[in-house]
This record gives sequence, C-alpha cells and structure tokens, in this order.
Amino acid sequence: MEVLQDQRGKQAGDQGEEKLSNQAKQQKQKMNMVDKEAAPTSPMEVVGMGPRDEDGSSSSSLRTAEMLLRLLPIAPCVVALVVMLHDSQTNDFGSLSYSHLGAFRYLVNANGICAGYSFLSAIIAAKARAATKSQAWTFFFLDHILTYLVLAAGAASMEVLYLAYKGNSAATWSAACESFGGFCHKATISVAITFVAVTCYALISLISSYKLFSKYDAPDPVANPIKGIQTATFHA
Repeated sequence: MEVLQDQRGKQAGDQGEEKLSNQAKQQKQKMNMVDKEAAPTSPMEVVGMGPRDEDGSSSSSLRTAEMLLRLLPIAPCVVALVVMLHDSQTNDFGSLSYSHLGAFRYLVNANGICAGYSFLSAIIAAKARAATKSQAWTFFFLDHILTYLVLAAGAASMEVLYLAYKGNSAATWSAACESFGGFCHKATISVAITFVAVTCYALISLISSYKLFSKYDAPDPVANPIKGIQTATFHA
C-alpha cells in the first residue's frame, strides 16, 4: 500500500510540474505575440511615419511630409520653365530660340504640367484625412506618369544639348554651342534644374507606392500540405 501511495504521489507531482511548465510556455507565447504586435512592421514606422493609427500623430506626420514633398517640385519646375522660355540668342550667325527645338518645347510643357499637378495634389493630400484605396491608386498612377513625363523631357533635352556641344560628324552637324554659347548655357541650367524635379518626383512616387501597398495585408505563408518530407544532405 505504501508503494502505491508513493507512486501516486510521484504521478501527482509529475502532473503538477507538467501543468506549471505548460502554463509557463503559454505565458511566453502570449508575451511573444504582444511583442510582435507592438513592434514596427515597416521602415516608415521605425522613423515614426508609419500608419499605426489613422487618426494618430504618425499618420498626421506622414500626411504633412507628403504635402511638403508635393510642394517641393513646384520651384524647380517653374524655374526650369522660365529659364527655358527666356532662352534665345541672336548674333552674326543668325538667331536661335528654344521654340526651334522640339525637345526644349516638350521640356517647357512638361515642367508646366508637373508644377500644376504638384500644387493640386498637395491640396488634395492636405485635405484628405484618411485616403481611400481608390485615391491611393489614383495618386500612385499619376505620380508615376508625371515622374516618367519629366524624366523623358530631361533626357530628350540632354541629348539635344550633347549634339549642340559635340556635333555629329557623320551627319555633318556642327557644334552649335561654339556660335551660340549663351543659348547653350541657359539650356544646360534649365535641364539641370529639371533633373532636380525628377528627383523630387521619384521620392513622391515612393511615398505613394508605400501608402497604396500598406493598405493591403501581407499574404499568409502557404503551409506545405505534404508533411514529413526529408531532404537529402550530401557531404563532400
């Protein structure tokens, strides 16, 4: 009888230890889940710009940063436009104006469109408290279209400037900048400022991409339906 009582006592003690260990494991799992939920889920949240709470300070700071960044390209776009509009030169060799070259006319139009879009989008971004998915998709497409628009204008104008400075012996084109140095100098300034606007629009596109795709949950990992598969390991 004493042996049976001892065995029962040991079993009861073992069961008590198992319960305590299971409770400790459950508490650890709960703590880990709480830590994961509290941890930032993106680099934007690390710097305090992530949308943890749509009505909180994080979303407000992101909205303010987006508005200021959308206003930023207006200055370089307008300056590049004005410089190119006043780019003309007349000398003994003749007269040359930006309107004589299609790439420079395209640069003027692209900068004007981008400046107007920046102003309107900044107003909309400042008024919208919680952007919907449709608005996020609209900003995403328009931001990328405008980025490529101004980038193409800068690239085309740079090619024209290269030919104006270097010429093309195969096509018997002379270097026009040797005779119209002032014209080429203003055009170079306008193109350089245009690429500043390109940089601003690239940053705007990144923010609009983040705001759009942060509205969608990450896909759940697909569990392997076939369990117990062992992978062969080869040793040299």
